[in-house]
Amino acid sequence: LLVSKDLGKHLLEVEDLLQKHGLLEADISAQTERVQALNAAALKFSELEGYQPCDPQIICNRVNHVQTCLEELEELAAKRRKELEDSRQLWTFFQEMEEAEAWIREKEKILAAKSCGRDLSSVMTLTNKHKTMLGELGNRRALLHQTMKKGEKILAKKSFSSVGIQEKMREVCLRWKKLEEITGLHQQRLEDAMNFFQFSAETDDLVAWLQDMYRIVSSDDFGHDDYSSQALLRKHRAVVDEVEKHRGAVLSLRKQLALLAPDHRQGVDVQIRVVEVEQLYGEVAEVAVLRTQWLQDALAVYRMFSEVHACEVWVDEKEQWLEKMEVPEELDEVEVVQHRWVRWGGVGHRGPLCRGGPARVHLLRFESLDQEMNSVMGRILDVNQVVQQLVDGGHPSSDEVRSCQDHLNSRWNRVVELVENKKSQLSSVLKIQNFLLEC
Repeated sequence: LLVSKDLGKHLLEVEDLLQKHGLLEADISAQTERVQALNAAALKFSELEGYQPCDPQIICNRVNHVQTCLEELEELAAKRRKELEDSRQLWTFFQEMEEAEAWIREKEKILAAKSCGRDLSSVMTLTNKHKTMLGELGNRRALLHQTMKKGEKILAKKSFSSVGIQEKMREVCLRWKKLEEITGLHQQRLEDAMNFFQFSAETDDLVAWLQDMYRIVSSDDFGHDDYSSQALLRKHRAVVDEVEKHRGAVLSLRKQLALLAPDHRQGVDVQIRVVEVEQLYGEVAEVAVLRTQWLQDALAVYRMFSEVHACEVWVDEKEQWLEKMEVPEELDEVEVVQHRWVRWGGVGHRGPLCRGGPARVHLLRFESLDQEMNSVMGRILDVNQVVQQLVDGGHPSSDEVRSCQDHLNSRWNRVVELVENKKSQLSSVLKIQNFLLEC
């Protein structure tokens, strides 16, 4: 048993042989105690004086022979254990290498079958799984490094043929290197896919935002009065600022596209998508400019209508007063009426208004009314100027604005005519009464 050359053909067999050898060593240890006791008893016979049943030299020789055989047996047992321990190290090394190879094959299959995802969410899930595998790869790398050191120690002992060990180490190293290359390529593909889907998601968000902005800037709500139009214009200016802030994001799309992997950036769909975003942004910016002008025009119109209304209120008041006024024939009554005119305001003649402007003929001035009519006249002239600007600019409400202008000018001309008539009548009466008084 101790001189057997059977060191096992795999780890389990070696473990079994070591277990049997342990029993054998225990048996040898037990027999060693018996042999030591027998040798001690035999040596006592060699020390007897007088009658000696056997030659002391023979006894000593036999004791020495038995002791030598026992020592040789112990040496064989120790040698056998060392050989079995070395064999266990060898087969442990091979088993660990086989486990490493099996793990490498498993990961190679997984990496070969893995896709890079269909959207951003799936890519993120695959990336997290890949990070987990990288952690496993690091742990396996440390274990493989320890196994390689074991192989080098076995080679250093030169107890076994180095051909099989070196070949196995070289084979596993090559497969491990290939696995790391595949892992690196897969990680790069995941990063490329992540960048692509991130780019696509950001582009989709930008498109959705631009579509919302287009709906806002293309609204046909321009307000219903001065206040609402002004509020809409303030909101629209904020929208225009936001659109302008996104200009950089739109312009950077092509730079981001150029940074993508060739397989992704050369796709027709993604290139068309970028062109669509640029076109949509251009449409939004263009319509935003038009809406700014439309709101400004609407605001100008509503302000013009407000000014027209204020002027017409004044015209209504003066027109009613003038129509109700009667010029008296008696001097006393004339002086009273004249006094009322001075309190209401002097009569300043204004020529009839036309689209080109008023003609003014100044007669007798009554100070207060003259100042008031000058003020209203200035406001009406401003209204005419605004109307002309809107008409020249092709405002869609040009007809309505023009009609409002004509109506206001007509009312003003009517008031001017009434003032002139009343002033003429009053002047005639005053001349006649003054003539009679002088006579």
